[in-house]
Amino acid sequence: MGRPHFSTAPPPVAARLRDVASSPVREILALTQRPGVISFAGGLPAPELFDAPGLRAAFTAALADDCFGRTLQYSTTEGDPALRTAIAQRLGARGLPTEADDLLVTSGSQQALTLIAAVLIEPGDTVLVEEPSYLAALQCFQMAGARVVPIPCDDDGLDPEALPALVRRERPKLLYTVPTFHNPTGRTLPIERRRALAQMAGRLGLWIVEDDPYGELRYRGEPVAPVAALPGAEDRTIALSTLSKVLVPGLRIGWLRAPAALRRALVVAKQAADLHTSTIDQAAAAHWLAHCDLDAHVARLRAAYGPRRDALVDGLPDTLPEGSRWTRPDGGMFVWVRLPDGSDADALLVAALEREVAFVPGWPFFPGVADRATLRLSFTTHTVAEIGDGLTRLRSAVDSIR
Repeated sequence: MGRPHFSTAPPPVAARLRDVASSPVREILALTQRPGVISFAGGLPAPELFDAPGLRAAFTAALADDCFGRTLQYSTTEGDPALRTAIAQRLGARGLPTEADDLLVTSGSQQALTLIAAVLIEPGDTVLVEEPSYLAALQCFQMAGARVVPIPCDDDGLDPEALPALVRRERPKLLYTVPTFHNPTGRTLPIERRRALAQMAGRLGLWIVEDDPYGELRYRGEPVAPVAALPGAEDRTIALSTLSKVLVPGLRIGWLRAPAALRRALVVAKQAADLHTSTIDQAAAAHWLAHCDLDAHVARLRAAYGPRRDALVDGLPDTLPEGSRWTRPDGGMFVWVRLPDGSDADALLVAALEREVAFVPGWPFFPGVADRATLRLSFTTHTVAEIGDGLTRLRSAVDSIR
């Protein structure tokens, strides 16, 4: 009798990963690392605006003889008390009254999304998102096994009037939105729609996840109240943000502000994920916020990024084919472009990369049927002169595929 045959192949990866594609943004960024490439692809802060001296001093203080025993040790899951207090004060000054105990510090706001998915989503649950939507959020919800369903949107963002019928049909657990300087479109949800969304959340039995990484980067107009601060949404909204866009992304300091009903579960999920965010990085961030002027630093960012936005948007009429449309965002990092009907942004990207300029095709940002004629441009990383050079190269790419 022959011996039974056993496969020696390793077990496959978990089923929840099989339909989650790698981020095309990350893959394109890898292609643009070589010298000479002008990249409109990534939503990257400008490194020349990083406050390296201030952070160097902050880390030195965090490692002082009377501090290092704490700052190099394990810490509480909720986060550094001084950092949470500073964040709470900042949120309050921006119109969202917050106590330190309302906050959970996370390893970037991307981890906050992962924790929310772990706590709220069962495989097969439905999540509502804007169309298009932040790509890494789509990945996060898909990996949790969610059905991701788009909300009807127009040039002002999501349409709250579409929600009652959508909720009755889809029975979603939560709605994810980037209402201010949206990624990828740059649009901002008007206050009237925010109020309608807030009022509907309780009536429809929805959690709202309000992601606000870009809200301080405003170049035109007045701030709009956060959804989480509006009547009806106070105990229904989980608000996320980060220091990545206004200080540095390498610290990986983000946070979520959660209603009391969810905080304990989110803390447990955080414990299971990584115990706590880096103690030394939290201590340095807390010191920086206490001893440096964040308002002045953000003002420097706005003064640099505003003209870069203008250079990009003002140069598009002479760059893109006739019939193209694009946004002119009041802030943030992105301009959203739709090429004429029948255009293929992937084909344009191939021609662009040959000319050492890059962007991100828009199709990965769609949870439903993708629009292949769309693309996203970021303006923050390059100077006004470099943006002009990049648009010249992009125009050459456009001409080459006509």
